Amino acid sequence: MIVCVCRRVSDREIARHARAGMGFDEIQFELGVATQCGQCEDCARDVVAQCHAMHPVAALHNEAAAPPSCACAV
Repeated sequence: MIVCVCRRVSDREIARHARAGMGFDEIQFELGVATQCGQCEDCARDVVAQCHAMHPVAALHNEAAAPPSCACAV
């Protein structure tokens, strides 16, 4: 699903960066999400928070072995 219409950033792109250990500010800088109209900021932050809750940094190296457990695993 497209989260940021202005920059055409999907929830999958945000989740991929979050699973790599990036925080919202880093993702915002990298992808440009929530830098124009700002309507997507809450949704983008929710995606990042959900991924960080379901995929702690320690599990990033073992991600392939873990079964998908949230929307950010796609």
